[in-house]
Amino acid sequence: MGVTQGAVAQQVRQLEAHLGVILFDRLPKGLALTPAGRSYHSRISSAFDELRSATAQLKPEPGKVLISVTPTFASKWLIPNLPDLAEKHPDIDLRILATEKVSSFHSDGIDLAIRQGEPPFGAALNATLLFKRDVIAVAAPSLIDRTDAELDPKALSQLPKIHDTHDLWPSVLAGLGIKEQSQRHLRLSQTALAVDAAISGQGVALVNRFLAVRDLDAGKLVEIGPLPAVTAQDFYLLSMRKPAPTAEVNAVMNWLTSQAR
Repeated sequence: MGVTQGAVAQQVRQLEAHLGVILFDRLPKGLALTPAGRSYHSRISSAFDELRSATAQLKPEPGKVLISVTPTFASKWLIPNLPDLAEKHPDIDLRILATEKVSSFHSDGIDLAIRQGEPPFGAALNATLLFKRDVIAVAAPSLIDRTDAELDPKALSQLPKIHDTHDLWPSVLAGLGIKEQSQRHLRLSQTALAVDAAISGQGVALVNRFLAVRDLDAGKLVEIGPLPAVTAQDFYLLSMRKPAPTAEVNAVMNWLTSQAR
């Protein structure tokens, strides 16, 4: 803090006087928090942790790039592809903020964001299309007991369904002209969890193809189809127009668009 021990003691006494509460017991060999002091400390320490975290995010660090993505995008696409980024750009320190919330480029200190949506996203942002919507139905091979997976609509309607927050099943079944006939439904908060539940044989999930391609290639999932066109949003890479991105941010942007292609 850059002040003397006596100055700190004076500030503590002033704080106690302001609160009307004794925070410390003065002992012969030092200080000890009172119960009120311990309670107060436990609550305000989180505020100081937040200050430190916010400062650390804004502090310039060579090679640091902070990207905000959804947990599903992080676990099902970004993290599995990171070895390629590390090989091509070993000096880039990529940091991932996985959250369902809309992150702020200013208050959260992020450099890039990947989100589903429709442009324009705002005059201050550049938007680059990464993945167009391509929703497919997937299930474990054991669930349908076949690898062809060309199920007729009636058979599909009878299979257990896995739902995520996008809740696309009603529109898919309506597009097929059929009614839901399954009594088993599992509802989850994230698409990544829906994919994992499908792998474990819990039902059929709807997911954008690129998020399931590794599990499809590995034989953990099979595609059930064909499906009607589904109204869904595309995935975009977002960046600030100003100030101009750093060389590291540009490199990550180029890598993302290349990997997406």
